[in-house]
Amino acid sequence: MCHGLLAPREATRLVCPVCRQRWKAVRPPWCERCGQPEPHFGPCRLCVEWPAALRLVRSAVRLDENARPAVHALKYAGLPRIADDLAAAMTKLQSPADAASVLIPIPLAKKRLRERGYNQSEMLARALARQWRIPVLVDLLARTRETPTQTALTPATRLANVAGAFGTRNAECGTGNSSTFRLPSSTLILVDDVFTTGATLAEAARALEHAGATRIEGVTFARAAIPDFT
Repeated sequence: MCHGLLAPREATRLVCPVCRQRWKAVRPPWCERCGQPEPHFGPCRLCVEWPAALRLVRSAVRLDENARPAVHALKYAGLPRIADDLAAAMTKLQSPADAASVLIPIPLAKKRLRERGYNQSEMLARALARQWRIPVLVDLLARTRETPTQTALTPATRLANVAGAFGTRNAECGTGNSSTFRLPSSTLILVDDVFTTGATLAEAARALEHAGATRIEGVTFARAAIPDFT
């Protein structure tokens, strides 16, 4: 981000129009299911083993030198309000399946939540909810264990790292009042900041599928470069 001054009409923004224009949209050809922007011949390497309920994932922009500062500002610089700018880019993605859809942010580990003071995925989900005018459910999905950061992990170790890391509160975490967390019958849309291999979204979807969800989608602001599978 350039840290340039914004015009009065942009007063509510944190990212200027020039910097937003530099974000490169993720465009086809891509895998019709996971949205990985590469032509595919045969099963996609990223989503072939995803739970069946996770039908579709899309990302707004590529995680490059232009978009990365905005993600870092949201996650590490204490700027939750920048989620509005990121969500504005995400609204250009395919609209939710129906008006009854709900957004579910990927929950943050308790230690990171204490350190950061907020969950960046929840900030994105709430900003996106204001654009799409659909509700956010922040108490349905929960972390069942702490996991090391995924940043420096290989695709294979990413899968192992998040295995069993999520649960639904009414099923695994216990509330004493399961009706409070009854699983919606509409499309559940998982929200996260960055897609790399999809391991986190897939494992969160697996927990929701185990609880009875049949249609799950996912949206992220950015998509990292295709990982090395060799």
